[in-house]
Amino acid sequence: MIAVATASLSDKVLVALSAVTDPELDEPITDLGFVRSVRIEDGNVTVHLRLPTSFCSPNFAYLMASDAVDALRRVDGLRRVVVQLDDHHDSDKINAGLAADAGYVGTFGVEAEESLDDLRRIFREKAHTAAMERCAAELLKVSDLIVDNLHLVTIADLPEGPHKEALLRRRVAIGLGVEPGDPVVVDENGERLAADDVPLRLRFAKSVRISMEGNAHFCRGLLATRYGSTP
Repeated sequence: MIAVATASLSDKVLVALSAVTDPELDEPITDLGFVRSVRIEDGNVTVHLRLPTSFCSPNFAYLMASDAVDALRRVDGLRRVVVQLDDHHDSDKINAGLAADAGYVGTFGVEAEESLDDLRRIFREKAHTAAMERCAAELLKVSDLIVDNLHLVTIADLPEGPHKEALLRRRVAIGLGVEPGDPVVVDENGERLAADDVPLRLRFAKSVRISMEGNAHFCRGLLATRYGSTP
């Protein structure tokens, strides 16, 4: 249950939270049911987050909670932002780090194996790979195009819709161009592929997409089992 006050401000808060994604699943935490509660009083917001299990990866958990703080601090009209992670084995450590603005390394110390920027980059690249495959599969379905010609496809060739919009957002996130003439099917460095390399790249991209979608379905099931509700 999400308890809110001050309609216009609460709408802004929920929009901000919907822009925060699970780094591995590439879905909004609001859609996944990870936002347990939101309370706004006198311009102060307190958000409680929950995860499918108590042992979800601490770096993923911190990343989502930290991104939620950053998103909420950009909302006009909020005076104070508090985000807390519930029912996780590192809840105390993460919540203390967020409250102190200690950052990832300051929160986990020697346990912080890599920077948050590196972690974000890895999962943004995965999200782009999955979005690229969705667009390619859709184009093959709605046109006479064949796989052998996909290396020639540009952004201008993609049908308008949510798949294209998602791909453009993910290209921007990892620094790829979004001009109409930019190639759609690219390698891990964002370079146009040769025709012979496209099938292997798409098979890999499909496996990434299926894994992400399967994990999202699994997490929803675990969350429902743990809390007796579904998002």
